[in-house]
Amino acid sequence: MFPGVKSTARTASSKKTKKAVKKKTVKKTATAVKRTCKTVTRKVHGKKRKVRVCTPVKKRPAALSKPATTPAVKKPAASVKPAPVVAPKPPVTAPEVAVAPAYVAVPTFTKPVSEAHIERLLWRAGFGPRPGQAAALAGGDLQSAVFALTRPAGAAQLTGPEPVDDNGHPLTPADAWGHDHCWWLDRMVRSDQQLVERMTLIWHDWFATSNDGVGDAGLMLAQNQLFRDKALGSFDDLFAAVTIDPAMLIWLNGTSNNKWNSNENYAREMMELFSLGADRGAYTETDIREMARTLTGWRNDWSNELGAHNFRYDASFHDIKNKTVFGHTGNFDYRDAVRLCVEHPQHASFFCTKLWSYFVPVAPDDATLAALQGVYLAGGRQIRPVVEAILQHPAFIDGPPMVVPPIVYTAGLLRAVGRPIDTTAWSWLAPYGGQRLFYPPNVAGWDDSRWLDTSTVRGRWVTAHYVLSKLSIAPYAKPGYDATEDAAQAVARAMAALGNPTISVQTQQVIAEYANSCLPPMLGWQQAPYRAMRQNALRMLIATCPDFHVS
Repeated sequence: MFPGVKSTARTASSKKTKKAVKKKTVKKTATAVKRTCKTVTRKVHGKKRKVRVCTPVKKRPAALSKPATTPAVKKPAASVKPAPVVAPKPPVTAPEVAVAPAYVAVPTFTKPVSEAHIERLLWRAGFGPRPGQAAALAGGDLQSAVFALTRPAGAAQLTGPEPVDDNGHPLTPADAWGHDHCWWLDRMVRSDQQLVERMTLIWHDWFATSNDGVGDAGLMLAQNQLFRDKALGSFDDLFAAVTIDPAMLIWLNGTSNNKWNSNENYAREMMELFSLGADRGAYTETDIREMARTLTGWRNDWSNELGAHNFRYDASFHDIKNKTVFGHTGNFDYRDAVRLCVEHPQHASFFCTKLWSYFVPVAPDDATLAALQGVYLAGGRQIRPVVEAILQHPAFIDGPPMVVPPIVYTAGLLRAVGRPIDTTAWSWLAPYGGQRLFYPPNVAGWDDSRWLDTSTVRGRWVTAHYVLSKLSIAPYAKPGYDATEDAAQAVARAMAALGNPTISVQTQQVIAEYANSCLPPMLGWQQAPYRAMRQNALRMLIATCPDFHVS
């Protein structure tokens, strides 16, 4: 075959194929078209004739039709309504008893302690050192010093003159205004069980109860003794005793809480302030209401002669129906209320963190907090082991300084100068410093973060003036003060008068500069009285210097 023929045959074949395709396409199109026909009458060439007319009708495109694989949607019956969507409540997962974390040793300070270390210990775990006390304990180990505070033997001994009022009469703390404050201040000054007294103050703040609401000094004094008796024992026992304490029953309306009309005050505070803490997800408003029902049953009598008295549990006033608290249901009473709180998994962390805050100004790290919880839970929620662990922690003995509470400052000054309670002025001076005993500002206690401001610093200054007033040197008294005392001697004598406290180098420099520069040119007869006045001023400067307000 010639090349041209091959080419012509391929072209013819190609045309034939195209025609075939064209015909096939037309056929497809033809088969795809439907016609609708009908017979109509029309005029054709001026005459009416019947004519059959057909109109093509196209199919609906396949893309617009409903797919064959799409399942039919079944409409619900008219009588069936869809269920409303309700957000699920978070589950309460409180185990019956909190499990102690794996034992981790609490860090301890193992170096020999200095005099400054001992002073800090005695200021934070007591009411400041007596003259010479810190020096005598310096150089030993911290554990021995701590155990001497936490493990006293026998009843407390009160050393020194008995407290009296301005007329020399014995105090009557249950009856006379301000005598309650001075009576307790006397124990702070004279007791040989300093930590027990300091823990009594801590529990007074922890379970804050004010005589403004109680109106009975006798009940307040009884509560005060309760705190003292249980200061370092079982927290469970302390909490249970406070729950039914008459002063607390009045303060937080415990005797107004009955099965007919429940009162939620104590139920809320026993969780928020006393055992679990606020904003931690530990409890709900429902838990508070149910806990209030759990605490029903306490009542008291009242008369003009005796006031509130005859506090008792009356089963007929108690709500005996089941209550659900922290996810547990039962016919609970006030004893169960305490148990449910202390066995809550978030109680141990709250307890250890809050107790720590009374001794250390910065929060514990995670490892320390876990270790303290281990000590607390392994010991059956005993207070003493946790206190001992805190007092031996490096953050306590070697950490940042902490502001001394106002009442501790007053008691510490009295101990330093050896002055007993010989006036009731401390009662009316106390509010100026920001802390009157038996009168915390509210159920949350005193705000430890606001001990020092422009008003309370002045209150401390006035308090220091009263403390030192009876020790003041009369400038013109005979035979007269030392007319040859130089500045260095003046500073040394002033420091000795206040028990030789440890003060910073900066404070020492300021005091020394004042001693060197405060005296004007003097005549011979002025030498002794002016030096006496300098001595009084130096004592006041030391007592009110920044170092005396922190430990």
